[in-house]
Amino acid sequence: QVQLQESGGGLVQAGSSLTLSCAASGPAFSIAMGWFRQAPGKEREFVAAINWGGHSTYYTDSVTGRFTIFRDNTKNTVYLQMNDLKPEDTAVYYCAARGHSTSDIVTMTDAGGSWGQGTQVTVSS
Repeated sequence: QVQLQESGGGLVQAGSSLTLSCAASGPAFSIAMGWFRQAPGKEREFVAAINWGGHSTYYTDSVTGRFTIFRDNTKNTVYLQMNDLKPEDTAVYYCAARGHSTSDIVTMTDAGGSWGQGTQVTVSS
């Protein structure tokens, strides 16, 4: 099973940008990866996914046009570029890995695939 480690979280002001990184141990080049987030008092929700080759992506509506997911398979790392951050983006962001396609990420549950420990993103107004 792939092990995942996120980094890049922090405290920023609304309208700022932030890039999260997720480094995968082992051969992650053939695995779809993505990002979820969990705000206080809410369930974990899907944010973005990228297929194993990096040529197919999918986003939840609330981040479309503001967030970009991309990967560097030579570094076994996936990134989430977040622009125009809003206070409602405040959450713990989790990296995820499973299967090969974006749908394998979108349909992930807590019991399936690989999860990172999470990184906190706080957006102040």
